[in-house]
Amino acid sequence: MGYESSLLSCVFFLIFSSLLLLLNSHRVPLPVNLQSLTALSFEDAYTQLFGDSNLMLLRDGKTVHISLDERTGSGFASQDLYLHGFFSASIKLPSDYAAGVVVAFYMSNGDVFEKNHDELDFEFLGNIRGREWRVQTNVYGNGSTGFGREERYQFWFDPTEDFHNYSILWSKNRILFYIDNIPIREVVRTEAMAAHFPSKPMSLYATIWDGSNWATSGGRYKVNYKYAPYIAEFADLILHGCAVDPIDHLSTCRGHETKLYDSITATSDQLSAMKKLRRKHLTYSYCYDGDRYPTPPPECSVDPREAEQFEGAGSGRSGHRRRHGKRRHRAAAAVAAAVAAKDL
Repeated sequence: MGYESSLLSCVFFLIFSSLLLLLNSHRVPLPVNLQSLTALSFEDAYTQLFGDSNLMLLRDGKTVHISLDERTGSGFASQDLYLHGFFSASIKLPSDYAAGVVVAFYMSNGDVFEKNHDELDFEFLGNIRGREWRVQTNVYGNGSTGFGREERYQFWFDPTEDFHNYSILWSKNRILFYIDNIPIREVVRTEAMAAHFPSKPMSLYATIWDGSNWATSGGRYKVNYKYAPYIAEFADLILHGCAVDPIDHLSTCRGHETKLYDSITATSDQLSAMKKLRRKHLTYSYCYDGDRYPTPPPECSVDPREAEQFEGAGSGRSGHRRRHGKRRHRAAAAVAAAVAAKDL
């Protein structure tokens, strides 16, 4: 009886061990706790784009100051390209008079795919004294820059008094923009968007630059350099994504890792908070711009209550823009360097 018992125990152990190995080899990723991700230092993950001494590192590279003065703006970018992931920063914007100043936190591959690039934007638009900064988001896919998908929002706090968190979740089928962990915009991939949904590897950028020709009241108010330098502070820089080889654009993520980002969706509480926030603070959406698009674009899901906010508003509130200042072709340089290294 003891022998049979031991044999059964061994068989059970072998079966259980095999199941564990099988499950581990095909494991389902655990949901990511987006609030517990570790910030990376500047040296570990980023590179300066332009602005020489207008970029300053503090706290052992965990905080970055980028500034705009009469000489130049400044900016930095991730060292790697990414295909999907979660990208976040805590940002404190310049105070006082900031008309014409643009601070951008965004993803793009415009230096690699010049004619059909993708882009996901947070753009912060300065204002005259006594008027608040505004923030707008935008989505471009496959070079669709002639088809703007801007949304603009009023802040419900003073973004110059303290740091606030701005995040982009980008997966194969969904894009979420967050402010302080509250989603403010969700873009779901549909057949209607087709190739206009961003689908190619992108780098993460942060820049500050002079947008006098469009940023404040359509260019009415310009940057006044007697208030310079304008300093934007970045901290808690998070890159959590699938890094991509700059040559063949193949992802380093395995199958179960790529599904991880698709598994993240806004909770019912977050969606409820997003609806309330949009009804109070959304000031422009391309979906309700009858002047630009007499028929709403096919991917737009029109909310009747939101539509009431923009009835008769037209394009006057959109603030069309172009570009993110100087990118200095950082990604293209990285590709060239990688090619040279492979040839050695």
